[in-house]
Amino acid sequence: MDATAYDLTRPLGLEDGPRAEAGPRLHRLERVLAGAILAALAGLAAYLAVVDDPLGGEPHVVVPIEIAPAPRPAEAPMAAGGEPARRSAAEVEEASGVSIHRSAGASVPGAVIIRVPEPEGIRLAPAPDPRLVERTRFGLLPKIGADGARPAQVYARPAGALPGGARPVARIALVVTGLGISQSATANALAKLPPTVTLALAPYGAELDRLAARARDKGHELMLQVPMEPFDYPDNDPGPHTLTTRAKTPENLEKLHWAMGRFTGYTGIVNFMGAKLTANDAALSPILSEIGARGLLFLDDGSSSRSVAATVASRARTPAARADAVLDGVPQAEAIDRELARLEEAARKRGVAVGVASALPVSVDRIVRWAQTLEGRGILLVPVSSAVEAP
Repeated sequence: MDATAYDLTRPLGLEDGPRAEAGPRLHRLERVLAGAILAALAGLAAYLAVVDDPLGGEPHVVVPIEIAPAPRPAEAPMAAGGEPARRSAAEVEEASGVSIHRSAGASVPGAVIIRVPEPEGIRLAPAPDPRLVERTRFGLLPKIGADGARPAQVYARPAGALPGGARPVARIALVVTGLGISQSATANALAKLPPTVTLALAPYGAELDRLAARARDKGHELMLQVPMEPFDYPDNDPGPHTLTTRAKTPENLEKLHWAMGRFTGYTGIVNFMGAKLTANDAALSPILSEIGARGLLFLDDGSSSRSVAATVASRARTPAARADAVLDGVPQAEAIDRELARLEEAARKRGVAVGVASALPVSVDRIVRWAQTLEGRGILLVPVSSAVEAP
């Protein structure tokens, strides 16, 4: 029988003599190698446990890193009285560490540099003041506090002063009306007008409380516009909740309260239209009495020569004033400039004058341009509350 036949007929696992003898020797060699590997691993583990070296003996260097504190900016030496001392140009350049190369070998100029701190902005009193509000179905209405505090005083902006405390030759108050209706016009007025300009918000705008808070944060004193009946009403309609001469007093007061509850933080009321109502003593009298009883002032916008508001307000003991000029009755730059000049002349004659304008872009631009020149002529721009005298 040949070897091939033997392999096919031999039971599995059985070998002839020479092959059978190789198995035990191989098994012994494998056991020796496995033991050596296990011993090496055990030795390595013991070494790591003793030396606590997570890098396994790999060479490494530990370098300490310290974070140095940021250098403090150099502070100007203080002179007597707590004011920054004057510093020469050479001292400023040396302190800054910046090398300056001048042409033709010129030396450091002998100029003296004085840093004048920016004046802090005027912060108006928070609104609403819990002392000065009454909760009604129309919202929070203004009232005189138990301690006698009045919204016209608490919410007012301080008059301020000219640079250096110079005595002004005249004072002018400007009221810009119609804010809250057009978003673009309102944003333009808030962005450009100086904070000494008083802003009047119409009661028809959206989110008036938020707008009022934003305007007061910028330092603007606020007024509320109330729609009143013109002679050609209803063909010329100021809008819903208009106060009219035909309405009974409770109805007019209800409409007034609706407007008053639209937002808080205003010092007084200014009419929107209203030539017919402001000419009617009987209809106007209870309205101005209610305004005064709630600690507010009233501004007649000066658009009607028939207005009896000044007489009625005096009788009702309501603080009031009448505008001396409507600046943009003709909404053109030249016409507005003429009215501003006329307003300035009136202020010089009487000491104080009040002007009213709408929030038209052309009006805002001319007012901004004009206001930038006032201090040079000794004129102080003041909020309207400063131009209204208590009766």
